[in-house]
Amino acid sequence: MFQFQCDYTEGAHPLILKRLEETNFQQTEGYGNDIYCARAKERIRKLCKAEDADVHFLVGGTQVNFTVISSILRPHQGVAAASSGHINMHETGAVEATGHKVLTIPSEDGKITAEQVRALYEAHWSDADHEHMVQPGMVYISHPTENGTLYSKEELTALKRTCTALGLPLFLDGARMGYGLASEKSTFGLEDIAELTDVFYIGGTKVGALFGEAVVITNPNFRRDFRYLIKQHGGMLAKGRLLGIQFDVLFENGLYFELAGHADALAMRLKEAFVKKGYELRYDSWTNQQFPILPNDHIKKLKKDYSFALWETVDEAHKAVRFCTSWATKEEAVDALIRDIEAL
Repeated sequence: MFQFQCDYTEGAHPLILKRLEETNFQQTEGYGNDIYCARAKERIRKLCKAEDADVHFLVGGTQVNFTVISSILRPHQGVAAASSGHINMHETGAVEATGHKVLTIPSEDGKITAEQVRALYEAHWSDADHEHMVQPGMVYISHPTENGTLYSKEELTALKRTCTALGLPLFLDGARMGYGLASEKSTFGLEDIAELTDVFYIGGTKVGALFGEAVVITNPNFRRDFRYLIKQHGGMLAKGRLLGIQFDVLFENGLYFELAGHADALAMRLKEAFVKKGYELRYDSWTNQQFPILPNDHIKKLKKDYSFALWETVDEAHKAVRFCTSWATKEEAVDALIRDIEAL
């Protein structure tokens, strides 16, 4: 059985495991106050061209999302996000559990626009009863989106400009950021994300690490007491160096982008195979997630040898499914899948 279910089925890149083993018996200060976390933070700041940015390491994406969002919002405020956004669809109400509503914006492809953000904001403030409603307090996006789609630099710039004008902080979920930045259709880099958002995070869990996400706070207004809030939300790892070591390795010699590029290249081979076979694609993804629309009987045949996700029902005879490559996907797995696609 070949796994295309998600991009975190494997453990970690061997170089990370090697470094963890090499440093296993070293004694360091806890809670991220160690030399490895310090070095990893400096690497990230330099890549972001944001020398004064705050960098914090947490264990997982959901933990990051509700910690960051609840740290910024006031009690009566909510966070605007695409209806398909991860915080709305796949985090078991974690944000709502902190007391903050997710204010959804309709989206066909997973992205939201500057115009939609302004419309949401103006609809709230033009309502005579706005004091009885949850106030928009920040904007959440992900890059890539849940549907594998990418923001362009122009779209991100427009979002940032509108958010700044309206006083809404912009937070970017980067759980799969590597796969977005390595895409052949990417129009910006890490330094642009640092410039065009207030807070973002770099996902490690899905791009070669055992676990871990790096939160980068570029807006100084949101830095104060963030470590207090990490601790309060159960996110402060006592053996924090385990996170720092992993990000130190990932960004030491460009490994992060190399691994992401590997996954994207294999996903493009799958995309080509699906299109060549005549399948429509639910989303035009240029990242490691691909969403072909398959006949139900073809899905049943592929399920015998491959694990992949059922995404949505298109009609009685067809479903959109997701095939997800990762930093660790092997060429032979993709070769086998392509042969079986061609044979359907």
